[in-house]
Amino acid sequence: MNISINVIIPAYNEQDSIAKVVAEIPTDIGVTDIIVCDNNSTDNTAAVAKAAGAIVVSQPIAGYGNACLKGMAFVAKKDITPDIIVFLDGDYSDYPDEMRYLIQPILNDGVDMVIGSRELGDRENGAMMPQQIFGNWLATTLIKWLHKYEFSDLGPFRAITWKKLMELNMEDKTYGWTCEMQVKAAKQGFKCTEVAVNYRKRIGVSKVSGTIKGTILAGYKIIWTIFKFL
Repeated sequence: MNISINVIIPAYNEQDSIAKVVAEIPTDIGVTDIIVCDNNSTDNTAAVAKAAGAIVVSQPIAGYGNACLKGMAFVAKKDITPDIIVFLDGDYSDYPDEMRYLIQPILNDGVDMVIGSRELGDRENGAMMPQQIFGNWLATTLIKWLHKYEFSDLGPFRAITWKKLMELNMEDKTYGWTCEMQVKAAKQGFKCTEVAVNYRKRIGVSKVSGTIKGTILAGYKIIWTIFKFL
């Protein structure tokens, strides 16, 4: 079975890590395009990503969701759209080669969306801050209680069919992106599963968990998103 996979990587000031991420994406599974969405970086992220072989699209408006939406808009304009979209962060905290495991439930079991769960995999000490671990637990618990769907993580490393991604009508422009995707998938009855992924300390400082402001804003937005779609 020939499949086509596009990888979307939102990136803000990731010049020290983005080439490593791009280089380790497996090319033997049907990946046709690696799309780095440069989210108004003030460093050389765009140039480094392009030199590494990625397609670079610019999103000058700040926001994780804005960057992902820009990547989706690029894909949507293609004459032939891919079968699967994989979302992956540009900080080298995930292991890009594990993408091959993320897509297997879609190919073999007809799953619509696969979340790479850091909770189920091996996590390097210090890779996630205590507030991230607690936030993940709280968010997934609320989704279970309020939306009757069980996830263990809101991890950014995920695969979803292009068709189902379009059905979600994604809107969030900032920190609620991953949560919105999972809540909407639950509400629409998508067939979802999780695959254990490993997680290491990122290169550089997190723009979210690395600051008090980012942590508070992200936590608020995630909780608000969960209740918004009740």
